[in-house]
Amino acid sequence: MPTRHALPRWLRPANRLVRLLTRLGLRLGTVHVLTVPGRRSGVPRPTPVSPLTLDGHRYVVAGLPDGDWARNVRAAGRGELAHGRRKQAVTLTEITDAGVRAQVMRAFPREVPHGVPMFVKLGLVTTADPDEFAAAADRVAAFRITAN
Repeated sequence: MPTRHALPRWLRPANRLVRLLTRLGLRLGTVHVLTVPGRRSGVPRPTPVSPLTLDGHRYVVAGLPDGDWARNVRAAGRGELAHGRRKQAVTLTEITDAGVRAQVMRAFPREVPHGVPMFVKLGLVTTADPDEFAAAADRVAAFRITAN
């Protein structure tokens, strides 16, 4: 299994900028802001994500399955997805079926190509090869997004 690397230093300030631009109503390609209640505090926690669509269903992938936003999603099971000024209440269900998670991961480099470098940085993959992404499916968390 590849070694995981620390998240890049620029990620936190970049996430703040994305959240600000979204609040101002700007759409940034496939980037949305997912806001879920904190698992302990209940305080809304916004995180930029890039949903992908596969077979008519939308998904988000957490490269760090034990990261804060993934743990908050598991605890809350719901949130709000914003794209520019458009906000939508959503239910988030973790994909436990390894086959479905592999299909989602196989689609990731095609659907979210700008997200590939983060998965490389995390040590989950070395290239944008869909087969390599599918092979990493057991080391990520994937959530199905359903509109409320």
